[in-house]
Amino acid sequence: MKTSDLNPTYLVASDFDQTLSFNDSGLVLSELLGMKDFAQKVAGLSRSHLVQQGAELTYLLRHDPQFREVRREHLIEAGKRVRLKQNVDLFTQTLAAGLPGAQFEFFVISAAPADVVRSALEGLVPPDRIHGTELEYDEKTGEISAVTRVPAGYGKVAVLQELERQMQTPSDRTIYMGDGSSDLYVMQHVNSRDGHTIAVSESISIGRIAKRTILSDSAFSVLVPILEDLLGWNSAQIRDLFTAHGLALQDWDKIRTDWLTLREMPLAAMQQAALAG
Repeated sequence: MKTSDLNPTYLVASDFDQTLSFNDSGLVLSELLGMKDFAQKVAGLSRSHLVQQGAELTYLLRHDPQFREVRREHLIEAGKRVRLKQNVDLFTQTLAAGLPGAQFEFFVISAAPADVVRSALEGLVPPDRIHGTELEYDEKTGEISAVTRVPAGYGKVAVLQELERQMQTPSDRTIYMGDGSSDLYVMQHVNSRDGHTIAVSESISIGRIAKRTILSDSAFSVLVPILEDLLGWNSAQIRDLFTAHGLALQDWDKIRTDWLTLREMPLAAMQQAALAG
């Protein structure tokens, strides 16, 4: 058996908005600028299918007149105002230190502007490990002049494949976690190559695809499926790890959820079904 098999390295990639944070970057930015219709603008773009899901803010930054005043300093300030989930620092530190039987390389892949995400995660995740929407600015006016990369939709898959090549990790040792429909492409990609996917929201669309769903206000909770499913830890070992870091695993409910939609059947259809039965 190879040494790498005894102590394998896993590539862990995470979305940012509402995965490591409670807030949507675009909403925080719009509130900073005094705009009140950001949600309506995003909903309109979603209905029109004009841009990939997750890339709505990028589109607005380049094409919406209200967002023409945005400068890099606004994005950095918005990042400072994003409310992170609890224990993001402990989560990233634990991954960096590794666990018995495994090492981890952690990255953030987000469609949010990279300047926002790097500002929000300053001191927690190295800037070169954050892959977000890259913008160029006019040297004279400071205005956003170009978008050079948008990791949204299939764009996240491209970034993930690039990281796998750089880290030289096999596809079945890739772990991706996200919260919504903008993560569907990358989760399907990871699943198809025997990787592991974790949802951190109750979104039906992503819950159908993710191999595990973890609902918690703490980023550290995402370690549970990693420890259980990939490293084979039992519940006692997991509780001991949490306790060692000063966290009491107070409530841990494992619930299988069936999403059902019922409608009234016409009388004729009911009679026909009864006869067929």
